Order: sequence, then structure tokens, then C-alpha cells
Amino acid sequence: MAHQINYNEQTQKHSFFSVREKAWHGLGQIVEDYPTSAEALKFAGLDFEVSKLPNLHRLPNGDELLSDNSFFTFRTDNNQILGDKLGSDYQVVQNEDAFLFFDAIVNQQEGILYETAGALGKGERIFITAKLPDFIRVGYDDLIEKYLFLTTSHDGSGSITAAFTPIRIVCNNTLNAALRNQSNCLKIKHTNNAKERLQQAHQLMGISNLYAKELEEAFNVWTKVRITDKEVLKLVQQVMAPTKEVLENVLHNREDENSTHFKNICNNILEYAFGSHTQQTSTTKGTLFGAYNAITGYYQNVKSYKNEEQKLKSIQFGTGLQRSQKAFDLCLKVAKNKQEFMFN
Repeated sequence: MAHQINYNEQTQKHSFFSVREKAWHGLGQIVEDYPTSAEALKFAGLDFEVSKLPNLHRLPNGDELLSDNSFFTFRTDNNQILGDKLGSDYQVVQNEDAFLFFDAIVNQQEGILYETAGALGKGERIFITAKLPDFIRVGYDDLIEKYLFLTTSHDGSGSITAAFTPIRIVCNNTLNAALRNQSNCLKIKHTNNAKERLQQAHQLMGISNLYAKELEEAFNVWTKVRITDKEVLKLVQQVMAPTKEVLENVLHNREDENSTHFKNICNNILEYAFGSHTQQTSTTKGTLFGAYNAITGYYQNVKSYKNEEQKLKSIQFGTGLQRSQKAFDLCLKVAKNKQEFMFN
């Protein structure tokens, strides 16, 4: 499977670092101790600057004309073009500035640790993960670490995005959650005030001990809600239904009318739910929390992706996130009153 981790020809290193453990692609620098932001920037090969210049147009008579409203971005260390046809209001946010988001939180929350960072493609997209102190505790021995994740691009393809991401240690499973419709994700456009907003992003994120405590309470309630195999199937089908028509078939027991592709996806989730050793703990086996974890775990540990970037996009911002949040909302309803959810 392609990884798309940037390879720097000058340093002859992949632009990625991880603390102590190798990533699934096995590339980049492995360091023993958690680095400072300045060290992480270098370990991950993100210590390059990006510049923006107007596009050059060559006229039929041979004259050259600089554009007033079309720009491109490039790395100043190797002159590789990262983005083209960008607007005049597009602001470059340097990789170093992205770490300011985390450094601002360090001042308020001691113990934040840089765990991974890297660049994809030619360096047009970067990502950073940092671990927050303490855990979300589910049951007696199921610990969920608290992470902040940030990604930004230099090619105009997307906003600066930061998210709170709980990760279940036993299976390294990202548990995207949206408690009480509270967004766990912040997006900042690359406009004139992007850098200033990024520096203050921790105030807008709403990441607090209260939020983590509420998640902890919800997950622990779910471990006490028993759920049968048939009920797990119904839950999975409702979450994964791609259209209203498919959902109606599920709700009215017309599963035979649904596609083989849809059935295969649901079966893969069920195999993970009932077969993975990470699903056989006291908190997950036969519980609502286990059913929720199986759906989020499918996108993290089972589903195949074209490359690392597609996996990242799906889990953090795309289909994986949407399905995880749908599962979370549905599990909240089940836990509140199981009778509201019509299992058959």
C-alpha cells in the first residue's frame, strides 16, 4: 500500500517521526524521548519554509506578465511547487506556526507530548499529533489516551484543521466522538488572520477536562448496557446505511434488497466485533461500548485505503468520522432508553 510520506532528497530521510514505536509504514525517525516543538519540527523534516509568488503568464508576443490574482506556493529549500492557482487572499501558514497551536496549550496544560508529525506528498500537507496528560478510564483496565491532532496544507486544498481525538490504547483505535453536538474539530481558512487564529485556537477548541469527563461517563455507561449479536448487526446496519433507501430496508427487515457491497462491509465490522482480541475485554464483549468500538475500529484497523493520506482524511475528517459520530449519537439514544431503538 502506498504511504505517500514525503522523501527529502537533500537529507535522504522520510519526513516523519514517531516516539518509540514505528508507524505501520515503518518509515521515518524513531526517537526515544518526547521532543520539544523545535526538535519535533526537525525530526519530522518539517523545518522548511513555504513562499507564495504570483503566477507568471507568457503573452503571445513573448512578453511576461505577473498575475494580480493567481499565485503559487513552493518550498524554499528545494523549490518544489506545492500549490498552483491560489487566490490573492491565501495566506501561507508556516509549519513552525502550526506548532504554536500546541505550544499555546502547553502554557495552560502541562504535560502535552509530541508523539508524531510528518509531511505527505511533496510536503504540501503536514500533520502533528500530541498527547494530553491523563486518560479517559473505561471500566477497571481500559484506558483511552487523549490526543490533539492538527493538519494543514500548503496547496490550497483545505483548511487548517485541529481535532480532539481519544485513542483506545488496547487497539490503537481512534474514537471520534461528538458529545451533545459539541464539535471536537476546529477549521481555520488560510486567510489573512489564519496565523493569529491558530495561536488562539486552544480557546475555541473547547477542549476541557469537563469534556473528557463527560466522555468517560458515557463510555462507562455503555459498558453496562448489554447487547446481543442480533442487536449489534442492526446497529451496524443503521450506522453504515449509505442512503435513506438502504436504511428503510434495514428498519423494515428487507436486508435482501440491499447490495452485496453493503452486506460485506457490515459483515467485516461484525467479524472485527466478534473476532478481534481487543473486542474480548470486560468493557467490550457483549456491550454497547464494544459495538461502538467495533464501528470506529473498522475504519482504523480493518478497512483498506489507497494510501496514508486517504486513511488520515477518512478517520479524522471524512467518512470514518461521519460514521463514528453517527454511531456515537445512536449509542447515546440506546443507552438513554434502549426501548427507543427498535431492535428486531
